[in-house]
Amino acid sequence: MDFKYVVDQFADIQVLRYQVPGFEELSLRQKQLLYHLSEAALMGRDILYDQNCRYNLRVRRTLEAIYLHYAGDRTTDDFRAFEVYLKRVWFANGIHHHYAEDKFVPGFSEAFFEEAVRALPVGKLPLAEGETVETLLACLKPVMFDPEVLPKRTVQSGDRDWIAASANNYYGEGVTQAEVEAFYNQKKEADKSDTPISYGLNSRLEKTDGRLEEKVWKVGGLYSEAIERIVAELEKAVPFAENEKQAEIICKLIDYYQTGDLRTFDAYSILWVEDTASQVDFVNGFIETYGDALGLKASWESTVNFRNEEATRRTQTISENAQWFEDHSPVDARFKKKEVKGVSAKVITVTMLGGDCYPSTPIGINLPNADWIRRDHGSKSVTIENIMEAYDKAAQGNGFSEEFVWSDAERALIRQYGFITDVLHTDLHECLGHGSGQLLPGTDPDALKAYASTLEEARADLFGLYYLADAKLVELGLVPDAEAYKAEYYKYMMNGLMTQLVRIEPGKEVEEAHMRNRQLIARWILEQGAGQAVELKQRDGKTYVVINDYEQLRALFGKLLAEVQRIKSEGDYAAGRALVEKYGVKIDINLHKEVLERYEKLHLSPYKGFVNPVMHEERDKDGAIRDIQLDYTENYVEQMLRYSRDYSYLK
Repeated sequence: MDFKYVVDQFADIQVLRYQVPGFEELSLRQKQLLYHLSEAALMGRDILYDQNCRYNLRVRRTLEAIYLHYAGDRTTDDFRAFEVYLKRVWFANGIHHHYAEDKFVPGFSEAFFEEAVRALPVGKLPLAEGETVETLLACLKPVMFDPEVLPKRTVQSGDRDWIAASANNYYGEGVTQAEVEAFYNQKKEADKSDTPISYGLNSRLEKTDGRLEEKVWKVGGLYSEAIERIVAELEKAVPFAENEKQAEIICKLIDYYQTGDLRTFDAYSILWVEDTASQVDFVNGFIETYGDALGLKASWESTVNFRNEEATRRTQTISENAQWFEDHSPVDARFKKKEVKGVSAKVITVTMLGGDCYPSTPIGINLPNADWIRRDHGSKSVTIENIMEAYDKAAQGNGFSEEFVWSDAERALIRQYGFITDVLHTDLHECLGHGSGQLLPGTDPDALKAYASTLEEARADLFGLYYLADAKLVELGLVPDAEAYKAEYYKYMMNGLMTQLVRIEPGKEVEEAHMRNRQLIARWILEQGAGQAVELKQRDGKTYVVINDYEQLRALFGKLLAEVQRIKSEGDYAAGRALVEKYGVKIDINLHKEVLERYEKLHLSPYKGFVNPVMHEERDKDGAIRDIQLDYTENYVEQMLRYSRDYSYLK
């Protein structure tokens, strides 16, 4: 029977499901390990909601109460708009768009919302102690309906106070950007070590009696109710660890959650990056800092996976040649690593997504983020191939290439080489791009502030693009021939210049770091190589990307890579900001309008995410576990309501 990839579609979103090939061949012990790690991946769901905005949990619980208990007519326009809004809140883990980060305003009326809330039994509403239905409504109505209240989750450009302007919950009321920078700069200046902790990574910075104080996310601290559940599942996972090193890793993560000590987190990260033997692997914790305006505070996330042995041979080939790629990089010799250490890479099959990796998920991961750990102990890179395959299978025959690709020649390239070069670019991005280069001595790892994430993603993308066209890849047997790279070059430039604009609302600018990165690269290249390497051409009233000289295009990728690496290595904030603001933020209004109109005719959703498979423990008559089975039949609404029922612990 054919696997059904598409689960749901609403607003600008399509929800898919992914397969987990190879799960059946794993041992029972490995399946039980995956089961408990997967449970831990779901236990922290509420944390991300609260991090994204302090009102998110109350909004979600109120909406879910209406959905479950509304006794009125469910066929009205208001109720149908209400369903779409609830689905969007679930997908975004809050009231702000998961990618653009703007608040989305309900399509139903305030009157409908008020009536629906008042009609519910009081016991079904998320009322605080002593709170009435009226005070709940007074709190939530402006949060949901007023576009001027909490308009953007994270502000990372312009001259405003980024902390004050951001709706996220990483900082307490009244905390300013200047205060945050001074608070953490003082800590960094007092730390003369060349192995500094990631200051502020796992805490909310608040004012108590006028003084700044970190409230740490740990057992006994903020988010304790959820973290205790994560720890409990991690403890259950330990007996099923594949080896002593993996058991030590899980125990060290437990220790970190219990203490909140960032030195312990570094110790855990070192153990984790050095474990290349285990087939089962996972990420769980406060990891990525994209959601904080200053790139300090980390969102909670988790992925659980096992190694795809056959596909990993591809990434092993890349990592075994990491020094060659570093030595032949077009960047200044001062910024190259003399000795590339511990670059491990693998292709994984994900079994569970959680937190900031769900429902929208990355297709590759490179960790840890601390520069000194990468320098001294290396990094671990993964390509999530079953997710990429789900994207590819769901997109087949949707009319996109016919609408946006210049000619049959490019379409043929994409059909023949598109998937392998896309996967390979991800491999190079994660394995070598993020792991390449070095900071000059004395450079502050946080010197690029809000622009750090965009520039780091640009650096990794450029590294991958530059080497995708190298004869070394043909020599290593990673691509079938010397023409294959052209498929990814065309797709990348088309996406960066045009098609990713479907993800932006009219009149808005580019905010998300990965989108800024892709536009920055593509528009810088267009400016440098206009009329020669690449250009935008009109045909029948439509705009297309045309690449005239692929070799020159590669040279331009190398030139920009050298500059972005210099900016990072020297901590040149002014140059980094100028590059991002000039090329990565502003949008051509007319081109944007055209792309939106062409895309709308295809009835496609620009954003995609996933439901997870359901893991079931099968027991024998004595209650002993005899197998773990995967069920792919749960739909989007069912999964979201079940997660809210079974994995919601925060007040």
